[in-house]
Amino acid sequence: MSATLEQRLTELEVRLTFLDDTVNTLAAIETEQAQRILKLEQLLSDLRHELVALRTSQSDDPHSEPPPPHY
Repeated sequence: MSATLEQRLTELEVRLTFLDDTVNTLAAIETEQAQRILKLEQLLSDLRHELVALRTSQSDDPHSEPPPPHY
């Protein structure tokens, strides 16, 4: 092989190594982000359930509540 062809192949191998590292890094970041999204979805679901529980535990008719102290 000529020196130019060998140099080009070496450069391509180096670039491929960097690209492979970048793809692996992005895959790891995507996995982490997916886990975070799942956790946030679970927290949101928990908060919705708590809100529903709070609403149902309160009086259904706001007129049946006593007036605030300043009245």
